Amino acid sequence: MNTLSPTQFDTIMLILRVIAGPTIFWHGYNKMFKGGRIPGTAGWFDSMGMKPNGKVHAYAAALTEMGTGVLLLVGLLTPFAAAGVIGVMTVAGWTVHRHAFLITKEGVEYVLVLGTLCFAIAAFGPGAWSLDHALDLSPTINDGIRGAVIAAGLGLGVGILTLLACYRPPAKD
Repeated sequence: MNTLSPTQFDTIMLILRVIAGPTIFWHGYNKMFKGGRIPGTAGWFDSMGMKPNGKVHAYAAALTEMGTGVLLLVGLLTPFAAAGVIGVMTVAGWTVHRHAFLITKEGVEYVLVLGTLCFAIAAFGPGAWSLDHALDLSPTINDGIRGAVIAAGLGLGVGILTLLACYRPPAKD
């Protein structure tokens, strides 16, 4: 069996966080400040049937993605940050991406990979080069199963509750 040294593990977790954090941050930043900005994103959410109105969901998605991206990058409250990403990806996966696999066909592959990556980061913990470790939060929230349960349970739970409470797809013509 191949066993990683602590330094190897910490390096791998840092690399995963440096990829996942800015990726999800940029996704939210794009909703907030690029393209159609919040009004355009709100119109998109309205068109897919997110209630009470698209503006609420545009801000919620953009701020969640930007906030969780920063938290993942620095490794702070890592399972909760991962839960935020998993929640957003659950909603995106169901409302937009579920009808195909490949992202080139608006499929689920991007949300599945990003959600799973964040789950793994939460399950393994952010590593020693993180604020969770520096603030001694790791033994409390990053002990493997606890991090995995927080990320998956909270993320899927909030995502599913959001869909049940807010998703009303428009009738097909």
